[in-house]
Amino acid sequence: MQMGGSYAMQLGIFAKIFVRPTIEETLDAVRALGVDCLHFNMMCLGGPSMPDEIDPALCRRVRDAMTSRGLKMASISGTFNLIHPERARRHDGLRRLSVLAAACKLLDVSIVTLSTGTRDPDDMWRRHADNDRPEAWRDLVESLGEALAIAEDSAVTLAFEPEVANVIDSAEKGRRLLDEMQSDRLKVVMDAANLFHVGQLPRMHEVLDEAFSLLGPDVVLAHAKDLNRDGEAGQEAAGTGLLDYDYYISLLEQSGFKGPLLLHSLAESQARQCVAFLREKLG
Repeated sequence: MQMGGSYAMQLGIFAKIFVRPTIEETLDAVRALGVDCLHFNMMCLGGPSMPDEIDPALCRRVRDAMTSRGLKMASISGTFNLIHPERARRHDGLRRLSVLAAACKLLDVSIVTLSTGTRDPDDMWRRHADNDRPEAWRDLVESLGEALAIAEDSAVTLAFEPEVANVIDSAEKGRRLLDEMQSDRLKVVMDAANLFHVGQLPRMHEVLDEAFSLLGPDVVLAHAKDLNRDGEAGQEAAGTGLLDYDYYISLLEQSGFKGPLLLHSLAESQARQCVAFLREKLG
């Protein structure tokens, strides 16, 4: 897809949207959409997102199936709660991240996505008042430091996403985290639908401008979904909500982003419509 002459952006989708008996059938469903790439989750192979161990033969099977269909694995989910209130849970997540990162070379993927987490002990996507306490930031920096050492060992990039329910709930905090960690292995997932705290939706362009001003050069992935309100929202299919997609796409273009734009938070029945919507927006 071309924008602005030589500008190109890759269009992709979350593979886990397609539930099939085999990975080959899942990838066939993705390929049928005509997209360029996908975000992978180990649950597509019938197990957990963050397994205790990963069979190298299974990695080769996935990679070969991707290659034969002309698909690229843009990123893989390494999501766990980086600031879970129980230290043992954080350590278990880091152990599993190490297993996943070690498999990335065989899977031919170099970007692992993270959530910065929440103090909620039961739901890592639910905001908690303690997210704003200094101890939450301390634990985030500690966990992320260990995660970045894993990333360095496995030659992968970790990409976190600012979202209102997590400890990194704004572009400003995302910039602070990048500046504090000072690592080339740490980058950003931009998801415009996850940036609006309650009351901020009327200032949509202002919030998006700030996000790209602070984070634009560090964005390696962009997500495409929508929202029907501000706050903990952002779970609607792209093009079905309130997000100004023309403005979002223009900011991605102006920032020089040429990476994957990945659809998620949609039903399989919405996939073709959403792909068509993005193709139109991408010109």
